[in-house]
Amino acid sequence: MKLHRSFCIDCMDIDKRREQGAVALPYCTPSALFNKTAQRLLLMLLFFCPFSVSATDAWSYHQEKDRLSNRTYSLARSPLPPRGLYDNIRLEIICKDDSLQVVVDAHSLIASQGSSFDFEYQVDKNPRVTLQMNTFKDSRRRGYSKDPAERIINEIVTGQSIFIRVNTMIRKVLSATIPLEGAAEPVKHVASDCGLSLADNATGESAYSLAEFEQELSQLTPEQQRQVLSKIKIIIIETQKALLIEK
Repeated sequence: MKLHRSFCIDCMDIDKRREQGAVALPYCTPSALFNKTAQRLLLMLLFFCPFSVSATDAWSYHQEKDRLSNRTYSLARSPLPPRGLYDNIRLEIICKDDSLQVVVDAHSLIASQGSSFDFEYQVDKNPRVTLQMNTFKDSRRRGYSKDPAERIINEIVTGQSIFIRVNTMIRKVLSATIPLEGAAEPVKHVASDCGLSLADNATGESAYSLAEFEQELSQLTPEQQRQVLSKIKIIIIETQKALLIEK
């Protein structure tokens, strides 16, 4: 009733001013339709809605079922990078059939099903590593690495952030920086599901992969490469001799 009375009073005031020759609006202003309580509620809604936080903004542990085998597998899923700054791609560490996999999941096309593509990552200021990944047979936006996953997992557990880059079949580069805060617990959980404990060697150096060796070797001069390869050959020969003696 108060709202209706206020509306009528405002209209009567306008009619009186019109009779007195004053300039008046041909209709009542919209502010006359709202009381103070409604205005407060509207302001509260506008204030709180933009600050809602999604649960997908953090690393998380999940258990899902394979659609073909109906077997349960576990995974640690990274958050998506901030919108507008990077592409919508994220990482997953999966334990499936007692094997660990590093998976990249993108909203954009990567390559045709079952095709290979280059994947680069860099944790903090560590050397950038290039891996060859393959898209799944039923997806063009998800790919996995056939290389051992322990190295990248150890770096994720001990790092602060990871920069990833995907070279797609249409020569478009997808990139993102993903924070690693809160990644240790879900990643270790997935690793333990596959029988791997990261507690002892999480703070130590991870295994030196062939991909990293080839990348660092290519940065040396030809003479330095010959020297390194000669030393490696000597180490291999001595190791083979030691193994023969043990037998």
